Amino acid sequence: MARFEIDTAYLVRVLVDLLNVPSPTGDTEWAISFVEQELAAMEIPFERTRKGALVATLDGLRSDAPRALSAHIDTLGAMVKEIKSNGRLRLTALNGVMWPTVESEGVWIATRSGSQIRGSIVLANGAAHVNKDARTAVRNDETLEVRLDERTNSAEETRVLGIEVGDYVYFDPRVETPQSGFIRSRFLDDKAAVACVLAAVKAVRDAGVAPAQRTTAQFSNFEEVGHGGIDGLPDDLAELVVVDMAAIGTGLRGDEYHCTICLKDSSGPYAKRLSEKLISLGERAGIDLLTDVYPFYSSDGSVYWQGGGRAEVALIGPGVDTSHGYERTHTDALNDTATLIAEYLAAD
Repeated sequence: MARFEIDTAYLVRVLVDLLNVPSPTGDTEWAISFVEQELAAMEIPFERTRKGALVATLDGLRSDAPRALSAHIDTLGAMVKEIKSNGRLRLTALNGVMWPTVESEGVWIATRSGSQIRGSIVLANGAAHVNKDARTAVRNDETLEVRLDERTNSAEETRVLGIEVGDYVYFDPRVETPQSGFIRSRFLDDKAAVACVLAAVKAVRDAGVAPAQRTTAQFSNFEEVGHGGIDGLPDDLAELVVVDMAAIGTGLRGDEYHCTICLKDSSGPYAKRLSEKLISLGERAGIDLLTDVYPFYSSDGSVYWQGGGRAEVALIGPGVDTSHGYERTHTDALNDTATLIAEYLAAD
């Protein structure tokens, strides 16, 4: 039986609020500040790294085998690549955007002056009554454009609005929380994991239990482009548990209702002993933990090892459907993930 009770209302509230704060890779200031507020409310000390990641420290009963948790705050997104002659915008992806899934999405263009200008992503020459190929045309960064909700018909007029090449583009997350326990939104990867870490830390503190070992909680801000994993982590770590979304799809065991531990991904296998330790903790806590292997996936744990990290690394996370698209998970998976993290924090 689990020793800790997860405050599901807190977990969902934090997740929904965080989903509504844009944080594309390279522009995560607002989201980092949000997590700082949650840590401050729990009186947990934290600091930022030079790269902008957030690192919190939980004092433990011992510090002979220090641990760390890691979840990334950055998401997919886009930048303005070109201001077209018709005043519309071409975009460049911040990593793995699946372009067909963002057609018709609402966006905000964040200008350097601090203003935000509304628009939407549409197919260039996309009118079915004009372009006979509109239904079958390839959707990518060459064929999609941002139609601004401003009177502009030239690059010059768009620049007068304050928009310039390199401005960040925020996609609407479209967060919904139906009564059935599902949560639908863009960017559950990896804000669902961030919420699980915060909820687990809250549960341990509410129970008056100290972590077994000094534990660092890292909220990285460059995971989506592959260089967030080692930033701010202590050199003396013995164990690192990365919390990231669990992949769902054909040939995999994971689903939206469970926490999954990934034993191998594209970068290779994770640490056998630490993975088995987490499986045992899940069994003792009554968590129906699944195991899986991900074919096209890597994590901040992979980057930590590639950067010379010497700790054992394991990877867990709540199941998220349609990753890098319009994603969905369930509170059952979130609660199980948070519970496993809490049990890990307190375990010898």
